[in-house]
Amino acid sequence: MRIFRQLQAKTVVIATTLSLLFSITAQAAALIPAAPKLAANSYILVDADSGRVLVEHNADKRLPPASLTKMMTAYLVEAEIAKGSITPEDKVRISVKAWKAPGSRMFIKEGDSVAISDLLKGIIIQSGNDASVAVAEHIGGSEDAFADLMTQQARVLGMENTQYANATGLPADGHFSTARDLSLLADHIIKDFPEQYSVYAEKYFTYNGIRQPNRNRLLWRDKSVDGLKTGHTEEAGYCLVASASRSDMRLISVVMGTKSDEARSRESQKLLAYGFRYFETLKPYSSGDVLNEPRLWAGEKEKVKLGIKDDLYMTIPRGQAQRLTAKLNVNKVIKAPVQAGQNFGVVQISLDGEVLAERPLVALESVQEGGFFKRLWDSIVMFFTELVG
Repeated sequence: MRIFRQLQAKTVVIATTLSLLFSITAQAAALIPAAPKLAANSYILVDADSGRVLVEHNADKRLPPASLTKMMTAYLVEAEIAKGSITPEDKVRISVKAWKAPGSRMFIKEGDSVAISDLLKGIIIQSGNDASVAVAEHIGGSEDAFADLMTQQARVLGMENTQYANATGLPADGHFSTARDLSLLADHIIKDFPEQYSVYAEKYFTYNGIRQPNRNRLLWRDKSVDGLKTGHTEEAGYCLVASASRSDMRLISVVMGTKSDEARSRESQKLLAYGFRYFETLKPYSSGDVLNEPRLWAGEKEKVKLGIKDDLYMTIPRGQAQRLTAKLNVNKVIKAPVQAGQNFGVVQISLDGEVLAERPLVALESVQEGGFFKRLWDSIVMFFTELVG
């Protein structure tokens, strides 16, 4: 339920108090301890829906990503499946280069034909360098060409501090990423291809009679964790991108450059525990919600429905929902014709006077001009209304 009250400011038409929208009763300001300091070179904790960064340290420092690279390798495979360029059942013929790829392996053999679906699991679950080279050659023609596609895709996703030299994450000059960029990639993996995301939570995969476990220990320790990827080289240290969902709140953590397999899991747990314990994510408004219906002049309708284009999420200190207020700044005069999506103001949500979110207030419908006499009458009324007011 939303309670509306009139404000005095000329540009503000309506203010909405969200106190009855949530059942939380806490009134005092939130007490949140300092964010944990991790034994890692770089890390970040982000809410997946609101995009709010809850914790960060050296988040834009360019570092070797090791097998976290395979997140982009898998993303491009998933993108090709989504476009229909390939199917999960397509067979990939394994080259000598793929077969001989060093490091972690899926144990595919030269000359074999392996399904894309199996190679994708080999990349994500087993961290197979051989599987990564195989799909790179299949999609890009060569691993070098595929690495160029990976870097191009990184730019499309807004990963400004990432560059790829191969599909595996094996050490190479000019091969780097950042904790912030990897959190962004993780968010896209989760949201862009949800039908593929369940693979990241699988604990085991067996191929060629060899059963291997997922290296993400958090899949066994925390039921809310459902991804994503580990990485390790001597240069990069031990790295982990993890995501967990609890009570409609999803967090993404990235930890880079820890000293052991156990350390990357432990430090990631610290981040996730901190985020879930002290913050919550709310959705005050959904796409298509009618937030206001102001007077429409010269239209075939008397009013026009206004709302926001996309769902609005916000992450706030836990227990502070009652302190949120929202106000709608609506244009004084709105005249037909109106096109759906046209901007007619803004909606702001604040916590104790601090604006936390601001979104355009747009028309949720198109409204054509009214007839001649309707337009004439409204122009007369508008004239006297402006004269008086």
